[in-house]
Amino acid sequence: MRFLLPLLIPLPALAEVDPRLEFAKGLLDQSRGKQEEAVARFEAARQADPTAVPLVRHAANRFMAEGNLAKAVSLYRELATATPDNLSNQLAYADFLRSEGRGDGLAEKMAGETLEMALKRFPANPAILERLFRSAENRGDHERSRQLFDKLVANPPLDPASMLMAETWSNLLFAANDASARERLDKLFQASADAAPRHSGLARAASDHFRKTDRMDVAIAILQKHAGAAPADLELRTRLGILQFAALRDQAGEKTLKDVLAIDPQRAIAHDALAKFYRQHNQPEPGREHAAQVLRIRGGDPSSFTSLADEWLAADQPKPARILLEKAAYDHPADPTVAAKLAIATRRDPETRAHASILFRQAESLLPNGTSPDPAFLSESADCLIEEKRIPAAEDRLRKAIRAFPPDAKKETAATLRKLAGLWESQNKNADAARALRQRADSLDPAK
Repeated sequence: MRFLLPLLIPLPALAEVDPRLEFAKGLLDQSRGKQEEAVARFEAARQADPTAVPLVRHAANRFMAEGNLAKAVSLYRELATATPDNLSNQLAYADFLRSEGRGDGLAEKMAGETLEMALKRFPANPAILERLFRSAENRGDHERSRQLFDKLVANPPLDPASMLMAETWSNLLFAANDASARERLDKLFQASADAAPRHSGLARAASDHFRKTDRMDVAIAILQKHAGAAPADLELRTRLGILQFAALRDQAGEKTLKDVLAIDPQRAIAHDALAKFYRQHNQPEPGREHAAQVLRIRGGDPSSFTSLADEWLAADQPKPARILLEKAAYDHPADPTVAAKLAIATRRDPETRAHASILFRQAESLLPNGTSPDPAFLSESADCLIEEKRIPAAEDRLRKAIRAFPPDAKKETAATLRKLAGLWESQNKNADAARALRQRADSLDPAK
C-alpha cells in the first residue's frame, strides 16, 4: 500500500490544470498547515502557466526563503527567455538579478546583457534606458551615459516622463554653464510642453527651467498654455499668478489669483500672494483681508493673529479683528495675549460689547502668577467696570494703565488720562485733578 501514498497528494499533472484554481487551493492548504501539499499545488500552477509573472515571483520567493538563489534566478531566466517580446518580463529578470545579486559582478553582467538585448527589441524605451543609465553612472562610464542620453532625446517631442528624465540626466552630465546643453534642453522642453500642454508635472518643470535661467516670459507662457489646456489645475494657475507678479505684470497676476479664489476660496497660497501684493502697493484693507484668510485656512502662531488684529483695531475696525481673534482663541485657548486682544476687540465691537466683561475676566485668569495685564487691557477693561458701577476698581485700573504705558505711547496715554478725567467729572469729584489730567493729555496729544 505504501506505493499508493503519493497518489493521495493531488498533483494534477495528468489532467489539465487551471493555474488560478490550483494556486488558490495551494493557499488554502498552506493556511491549514499542509505545506507539502501547498508547494505541490503552487508548482503545478506554475508549470501550467510558466509565463505568469505572479506565479514565477511566488516560486522565486519560496526558493529565496530556502536559500536557493540559483533556482530563483533560473525561474526568472526561463521566463525572460520564453517571452523575449514581453518587456515587463525582461525588466523583471534584470531587476531581480540586480536586487538579489548586488555586489556580484556576474549578476550585474547578466542584468546588463539582458537590458542591452531588450534595448535592441525596444529602441529608446525609457524604462530600459533609465536602468542602463543608472548602471553606467555607477560604473563611472560617462561616455556610455552620454550615449544613452542621446538615445533618450533623439526624437522630440518626448513624452512627459522621458522629458523629466532627460532634464535630470542633463543636469548630471553637463555643467550648469554649458550653453549648448542648455540650448538643447530649452528646445526639448519647448517641444515636449507644446505637445502635452495638459501635463502638470511637465508644465511645472518646463516653467521652472526657464524661470531659473532668468527667462520669465517663457516660463509664464508655458504656464499660460497649460492653464488654457487644463483650467482645473488650480495649483499651477496659482503659480502662474505668482510668476506674473514677479515679472511685474501686476494686473494679470491679480486677475489670475482672483480667478483661482473664485473657484477655490480655500487656496491659502493665492491669498498669501495677494496679501503681500496689496501691502506692497499701499492697499492695506484688501491686504488685511487676504492675510486673515491665510490665518483662517492655515492657522498660525499667536503673534501672527494678534499683530494682524492690531492693524484692524488701529484702523477702527474692531469687528474683523474680533472674528480673527475668535479663530485665534480656538487655536490657542491658553494664550493670554490672544485672550486679552479678543476681550478688547469684543469690547470695541458694538455688536458684541455686552459680552466683553466675561472675556476680560477669562483673559486675566490665563496670566501667569505675578504678571500684570498690559496698559491697553487695563484701560479697556476699566470701561466694563464703569458700566458695572464698580467705580473704585475702574479708577484703580485707569491709574495703573497710565503708569504702565511706555513713553512713546503718547496717544494711548492721553486717551486714558481723558477717560479718568471724564470719570471724575461724571462723579462731580476731583475737579482740579481732572483739569490737570486734561492739561497733561493735551500736552501729549494736542489733536484732542
